Amino acid sequence: MKVVILGAGVIGVTSAYYLAKAGHEVTVLERQPGPALETSFANAGEVSPGYSSPWAAPGIPQKALKWLFMKHAPLILQPRADLATWRWMLAMLANCTAARYAVNKGRMVRIAEYSRDCLIALRAETGIAYDERMQGTLEVFRTQRQLDNIGKDIEVLKKDGVPFEVLDRAGCVAAEPGLAGSAQKIVGGLRLPGDETGDCFLFTQALSKLAEGLGVTFRYGVDIRRITHSAGRVLAVETATGEVRGDAYVAALGSYAPALLAPLGLRLPIYPVKGYSITVPIVDEARAPVSTVMDEAHKVAITRLGDRIRVGGMAEIAGFNFDLPPARRATLEHSVEDLFGGAGDQSRATFWTGLRPMTPDGTPIIGATRYPNLFLNGGHGTLGWTMSCGSGRLLADLVSGAKPDIDSAEFALSRYA
Repeated sequence: MKVVILGAGVIGVTSAYYLAKAGHEVTVLERQPGPALETSFANAGEVSPGYSSPWAAPGIPQKALKWLFMKHAPLILQPRADLATWRWMLAMLANCTAARYAVNKGRMVRIAEYSRDCLIALRAETGIAYDERMQGTLEVFRTQRQLDNIGKDIEVLKKDGVPFEVLDRAGCVAAEPGLAGSAQKIVGGLRLPGDETGDCFLFTQALSKLAEGLGVTFRYGVDIRRITHSAGRVLAVETATGEVRGDAYVAALGSYAPALLAPLGLRLPIYPVKGYSITVPIVDEARAPVSTVMDEAHKVAITRLGDRIRVGGMAEIAGFNFDLPPARRATLEHSVEDLFGGAGDQSRATFWTGLRPMTPDGTPIIGATRYPNLFLNGGHGTLGWTMSCGSGRLLADLVSGAKPDIDSAEFALSRYA
């Protein structure tokens, strides 16, 4: 079967790889000159199934009000009058209940755990390298109240069989020796030993080459204009250089999918939540993290990538905005310097922003639409890298008509009907 994939971020490329492995003839259309040059370019670098949690959680509305007045706030609201922003925010607030949080986190952990297993198998099969490390994630808490509130997360981890350790201050330093100089600033942590780290950009670039070896055609610099359809089926993708036709189509366009699919009568509840990162060269090994440390107070991930530290985080509701305000950089610098002071050279750090395609419930949308030959793979929010291989494998099974390894119904667009 001829499959056309729209988008060459980590989700589009993993979809292409697994579809090619399943025997399909795959073409990928991408407006950038190469793969992983937008949201997948400089994310936090963590492959963290155990830390997969929706932003919509009990207490978030109250916390959001406090965050508005914080200097280093994890959530930033830029006033906007457009209907899409308010519709998405209201839908997210509706998911801020204990019952919805448990359901949504369970879904996210399941696809993320499956994805980590797929990544392990892929690595073993291909030898793909991407500054990977398999040394877990440590979420550190600066207050006893934060530590006391992890009960609901632990319940989900236990239910899904995800290994974890609750650590005191000394245990955190034992896991991450670079925290020794800031140990007095934390009270404890939650360690997830099954988590991994790695450079999503390097991974996606390498996987695109492996996909090409399986016969996948990547067409870069292609401006996608619209999707044509008739009699309930997609006919073609119109580009600036002509039509591209296939038997099946996969939209893996992240935050840009809703606008492209709206003329087809498909409403995707995906919003471009802005995130930031800095990449800092390491100058003192002893002070640097060995894996990923989550600074719960600021919702910032500090990740070791080879000889660099990637610091990523924050959620800014600002629409399609790519500004790089110094205040956001200051938050990232504060978090890493406060916990791993002197580990990196901030004067040589690079500053980046990307638009995370987030759904109101935090769970991605993977699977069919009412058009039988049009499929979706998007809405992964902050966890596209974590969920990429499992999402690509699941999508390939659904397109191929094969029975997936995990239940696919809970990721369908129909849950928003």
